[in-house]
Amino acid sequence: MQQHRAKSVESAVDSPKVKLPRTARRASISVRVRSILFVVLSAGLAVLHTPLVFATALFLRFEQRYRFVNLWSAAIMWLLRHLNGVRIEVEGREQIPKDRGVVVMANHQSPWETFYLQLLVSPQATILKKELLWIPFFGWGLALLKPIAIDRSAGTQALKTVIKEGKERLKARISVTIFPEGTRQPPGTIGRFNAGGAMLATRAGADVLPVAHNSGDCWPGRSWMRYPGTIRLVIGAPIPSQGKSAKTLTADVERWISDHYPGDRVSTTKPVAD
Repeated sequence: MQQHRAKSVESAVDSPKVKLPRTARRASISVRVRSILFVVLSAGLAVLHTPLVFATALFLRFEQRYRFVNLWSAAIMWLLRHLNGVRIEVEGREQIPKDRGVVVMANHQSPWETFYLQLLVSPQATILKKELLWIPFFGWGLALLKPIAIDRSAGTQALKTVIKEGKERLKARISVTIFPEGTRQPPGTIGRFNAGGAMLATRAGADVLPVAHNSGDCWPGRSWMRYPGTIRLVIGAPIPSQGKSAKTLTADVERWISDHYPGDRVSTTKPVAD
């Protein structure tokens, strides 16, 4: 029995895509200084950009306003590359439909994907916590992009809001982005998916665009550190929702993201005590 347990742990360690949980990364003084500069400069750009956004918002169509607001997102991606040494590689750009809105479902590790996906799939509405709209400058600009803001504590009512407003956005050919894990996960891990995004897709008859990435390797969630490296993002072919239950569609998307995760996976296997 002990030999069998030992083999199961060894098999998890030996897998080329699976590693044991990583300890906190050590950062050089240079990385720390550059990370602080990134936070300061990105916040400063938000303070300068937001008044311009509000000054022009009434004179711009939604698509124009969307692009103007996201100049800030483009700027922080430039900072991330040239200040922090973070490269971005995208595979499957051609899979993004140009003629209709889709439900974008991606794994969630960092604030990075909330910004970058707005540049990649345009225009789009993001499903987010309503509290984010209260953040000075950042939240105020975000409110102009027709997000679907929900109160997570509202339970069934929150889901009704997602479906009602999400169908409206999709009908207007605005894609809807949702992170089915619900909260940010540690690098190398994928959390349990909820069915909210799949329910929206099945009710609206929309395809799901699956997206997998390893953003937490360079921009960990709930951290001010920005580590040099490469964020890889993989986009799959749209997955049809027609004829599927929300449960089946959720499982299909979760399987695709798990199979196409572009970074090292962290094993959740724990040694069994003797």
